[in-house]
Amino acid sequence: RNLLTVVLWLRMQTHILPLDCADVYNAGSNISGVYKIYPAGPTSPLYVYCDMETDGGKWTVFQRRMDGTVNFYRGWDQYKRGFGHAGGEYWLGLETIHILTLKQRYELRVDMEDFQGAKVHAKYSSFSISPQMVNAESDGYTLHVSGFEDGGAGDSLSYHSEQKFSTFDRDQDSNSGNCAVSYLGGFWYEDCHYVNPNGIYMWDTVNAQGVCWYHWKSNYYSMKAISMKIRPAV
Repeated sequence: RNLLTVVLWLRMQTHILPLDCADVYNAGSNISGVYKIYPAGPTSPLYVYCDMETDGGKWTVFQRRMDGTVNFYRGWDQYKRGFGHAGGEYWLGLETIHILTLKQRYELRVDMEDFQGAKVHAKYSSFSISPQMVNAESDGYTLHVSGFEDGGAGDSLSYHSEQKFSTFDRDQDSNSGNCAVSYLGGFWYEDCHYVNPNGIYMWDTVNAQGVCWYHWKSNYYSMKAISMKIRPAV
């Protein structure tokens, strides 16, 4: 009987604890900010930034650059676990993003801003990471993204779909070299990139090593801000 009680309690907690920012919003919190979510269950809480205002809100932010205070040139283990702080710049973690997209269908929005204050976005109706894999790491945390909708940025991300994630210490791109080393970031590089959101934060960029989105500003302009966020697809 005691075991049954524990199991029922765990089920109740899993049910009422928010999986993502959409659950937080639906529970009555509609102000953007840092919230606690439980994608891996009640014993593994995480802090994330929830965008509750943009395009109807409910967005779980998994990547954010805004001031250059966090170093994004990191190795595989840190990109897998996540790093930074939800109140500022951070990367949520490949394993957490995978767990979220394993449980339901998500859409993706990428918001960006240049140093002159211009803002654009790109939206994709389908986003997932190795959605059929229990052990996504063995699949390289492969990106699947489709259904582009233009918000002024142009489509730079579709080129990276079906690619495995690469870091300086785990080269999984299709280039003869290591794109993560060449472009000083970690991402779903192909040969090598049209998007480099985790590149070096700088006012200007050379050799496409900055925070780039090719179809908006080319690979020779490093943006002031970029955020990648997901919410359940309708």
